[in-house]
Amino acid sequence: MNSLDINQIKQYLPHRYPLLLVDRVLEWESGKTITAIKNVTVNEEFFNGHFPHKPVMPGVLMIEALAQTAALLSFLTEGRKPDENTVVYFVGIDNARFKRPVEPGDQLKMHVEITRRARGIWKYKAVATVDGQVAVEGDLMCTMRSAADASQSA
Repeated sequence: MNSLDINQIKQYLPHRYPLLLVDRVLEWESGKTITAIKNVTVNEEFFNGHFPHKPVMPGVLMIEALAQTAALLSFLTEGRKPDENTVVYFVGIDNARFKRPVEPGDQLKMHVEITRRARGIWKYKAVATVDGQVAVEGDLMCTMRSAADASQSA
């Protein structure tokens, strides 16, 4: 079984606090799937404003956590780590559905599967659950570009 701890994850993702949203990779299979977790704590900065009376993880951050998990799978599949010349762009989402709120103390378990890869665009089926219940799901699209192309549209 392939797994990654937080120090290994940081070698593949350029994100850092407060936007690194993957804490551990439980398992992954090159070219196929990855399962990772995000431990949601009350100390997350976004809970100060979303919402002070009822803390809920913003949906866009749940999608971002899934996109980061997808980027990890892409790099692992290609057998390379990003460098200062590589940028991964989140280029689209279809069929996004939010099924339950995610609150402090929850563990977001993210499962991403590659469904297609063509002309530099990676497509994935992504689902995040809490205690076995779907919290969010959607079809994601990402692409990798060189930093020189970063100012051009993906």
